[in-house]
Amino acid sequence: MATIAVGGASGLIGTALVRHLRDRGDTVLRLVRGAAVQPDEVGWNPAKDEVHLEPCAEVDTLVNLSGAPISHRWTAWRKRQILLSRVRCTRTLARAATELGPHVALVSASAVGYYGDRGRERLTESSPPGSDWLADVVQQWEQATSEASEAGNRVALARTGLVVTPNGGALAPLMPLLKLGVASPLGSGNQIWPWISLPDEVRAFTWLIDHPIAGPVNLAAPVTTTNAELIRALAHAMRRTTFPIAVPVWAMRLVVGEFAERAVDSQDQVPQVLLDSGFEFEHRTLDELAAWFVAKEDQDGR
Repeated sequence: MATIAVGGASGLIGTALVRHLRDRGDTVLRLVRGAAVQPDEVGWNPAKDEVHLEPCAEVDTLVNLSGAPISHRWTAWRKRQILLSRVRCTRTLARAATELGPHVALVSASAVGYYGDRGRERLTESSPPGSDWLADVVQQWEQATSEASEAGNRVALARTGLVVTPNGGALAPLMPLLKLGVASPLGSGNQIWPWISLPDEVRAFTWLIDHPIAGPVNLAAPVTTTNAELIRALAHAMRRTTFPIAVPVWAMRLVVGEFAERAVDSQDQVPQVLLDSGFEFEHRTLDELAAWFVAKEDQDGR
């Protein structure tokens, strides 16, 4: 059993991860803004670079899942919040790790956006970064862990692809359309979408907590899947059709602005580090993902 402190514990991934860790017997502390109220809470204030470290004295791993959502219209204010929320939270936890000691690991969220739009190039953890605004944000996000790695703490950077679940995640805007049978590919539909099921995302974070892995780690299923193939597979599993006409980028820009360009990026992300370390995906193929997706939706709909 381990003691793990989680920033971003109330989010989609954080909620599932906390439940999973507790189910297997770990002690989990949730980092909360402001004063701690519950016994499992630890107060922190990333804007002031503060964590109340006393309850964390016995912590083995700090997990960082904090950051403002990116799937909104990117105003100048929103873009600043996307960057600052990630850098401040990560820097605060990196400093906390150094103060707790070199035995404390930091497992920090990152994103496939690091690579930018790369067509059909196979992207391993050693691939260079992209050059667009989001790629720059992710680079600054990862660099915010440097204080911990330079102090000798183990730091793993989880470059997550599209987390798929019926209850939110990357496909949340498409769910009503999927249920109505009118979902359609975005852009050309030919761009590669690196996906991972929510259970595998949680299991991958747990793997990084448990194993001595440091540096960037791609979190995506080991199968190359286009935007159109993913949407068709989920619609077919739900016994729905898809709309034959793809949604053009210009129409997406009317709704979400600049973010539309990143929603149609193509990134063939390979989880090389996970595979080399012996990690086994529960949902490795589109068929396995679709079967779980529908079963989960049916279960939650009861």
